[in-house]
Amino acid sequence: MRRYLIAGLTAGSLVLGTALPAAAAPSPPGPDVISAILPSDPLTPSPQPVPLTRAIRNLNVTYQYQGNTYTLDQYINDRTRAWGMVVLDGRSNTIVRDHYFASSRATRFQSWSASKSFVGTAVGIALAEGHIASIDDPVTTYLPELNGSGFAGVSIRNLLRMSSGVQWTEELDIPQAHLGAAAGNPLTEFAKSRVRGWEPGTQQVYSGMNTFVLTWLLTKTTGTPFAQYVQQKIWNPAGMASAATVSRDYQGSSLGYCCMMATVEDFSRLGLLYLNNGASPAGQVVPASWVQQATSPSAPFNEPAGELGVGYGLHWWLGGGTHGDYWADGFGGQKIYVNPEHGVVIAKTALMSTSSATEDLIAFRAIAARVAATRP
Repeated sequence: MRRYLIAGLTAGSLVLGTALPAAAAPSPPGPDVISAILPSDPLTPSPQPVPLTRAIRNLNVTYQYQGNTYTLDQYINDRTRAWGMVVLDGRSNTIVRDHYFASSRATRFQSWSASKSFVGTAVGIALAEGHIASIDDPVTTYLPELNGSGFAGVSIRNLLRMSSGVQWTEELDIPQAHLGAAAGNPLTEFAKSRVRGWEPGTQQVYSGMNTFVLTWLLTKTTGTPFAQYVQQKIWNPAGMASAATVSRDYQGSSLGYCCMMATVEDFSRLGLLYLNNGASPAGQVVPASWVQQATSPSAPFNEPAGELGVGYGLHWWLGGGTHGDYWADGFGGQKIYVNPEHGVVIAKTALMSTSSATEDLIAFRAIAARVAATRP
């Protein structure tokens, strides 16, 4: 949904501002562009991974989009060009369909902006632990370094709901942040240089720098580097089964707004955690109240418009109608979709999906309904 100028790697080469031709096959996963220019911190497998049983079955899904009927195979291979995809029946922790293109269950994929939902989750945990008194506090209460910048006086809530008032164009400013960090410039200084463009809390303007400021806030208030906090408070208790990485700048600040490398199954485990209202076999990982708040419209301007409308919560995207569905979303086709109505999670990664947000929503709802209808 957001389009970075730095898109990814094709056949091992950096792609700048390009898209694949309509008929092109997806390129197999290779070295990641961000990993090639920035360092990263490791996440290690949870000592108590949540087991996912694999029991593949023929879902026989079809859906309609723009007057055409598509099958699940057409969606995976032609419409979204998935590298990896997992359909998880959350009622039984069973993978009922998966797909890997030139990859495997062990392949770590780039999250792009889907990592933002991990950041939002960490904020909810830090709030519950008392590191943050209120998300209505100005972020500069905790990060006085941002006084004098466009973030001065902006509430944490407005960062979470993408309404900071900071002047920003995602397609132009994110590549500048990446390239500056690759040159050794601190992302904290980049954040300090942002200016006010409009009144906070009046509209949504999607900004990765909002999320970076939240990762900085978490590190400052918890006294723990962001990646370590994710390891301790999300990765371990949520039962992630594999190693992962979290990209950072050369001064040690995690990006947050993108660039977690993990398996599709571990991405699905975040969705499973939310499907279970923040609980895992290890106990309550995320407060149920935060799950509810984060996956509800966060402002009138973030309300979905109609059945196929798209809204925004607190670092989660929301579907319209009465389905109550929501998802993490990353550039090029990364998704962690949760459907509480049918108890289904879908995690998907791709390079250059041609499906629209509307088509993804229609397809995911059809998949979730079919999983529920064929449940033993």
